[in-house]
Amino acid sequence: MTAKREPIWIARELSKCSGCRKCEIACSLFHEKRIWPEASRIRVFMLVPGLDFPHFCTQCEDYPCVEACPTKALSVSKETGAVLVDKDKCIGCGQCIDACPGRIPHMHPTENYVLICDLCKGNPQCVKVCREGGWNVLTKVVRKEQAYKLYARKPEEITRDLAIKIYGEQGEKLL
Repeated sequence: MTAKREPIWIARELSKCSGCRKCEIACSLFHEKRIWPEASRIRVFMLVPGLDFPHFCTQCEDYPCVEACPTKALSVSKETGAVLVDKDKCIGCGQCIDACPGRIPHMHPTENYVLICDLCKGNPQCVKVCREGGWNVLTKVVRKEQAYKLYARKPEEITRDLAIKIYGEQGEKLL
């Protein structure tokens, strides 16, 4: 008998991010078998110099991307709670991108299917490399009841809040 795994989530402390982009590299190596940040399921944004942060799926409790997919190419892993993409069913219509409150899914750079964090089958490589580097921006935790959708925000919104957190009221002037 195998032990049932609890769904996981990646907690994030965005103000600790150094912008090293090792999470993008680890993700692309895992999924694409080469260093290809454009095909990473996690992306690092820097809309204001010095305010870098990783942007990736938050596994919203109601999964609006999955609901929006007209071809049922998206599903939710029972083991991890991650959104899974069936490349063969995905038509690249972008309805999942529009449905996502953070506009997090993005198109593969050379193929016609969407990229979404799948939690690396329960062993997120971004978390591993972030922890090994000592930044601890990303932490794998057991998914608990909370409003995950609060973390699914557009990069501009995250940048605004991060600027205020780091620079105080002056941070609003950076945008």
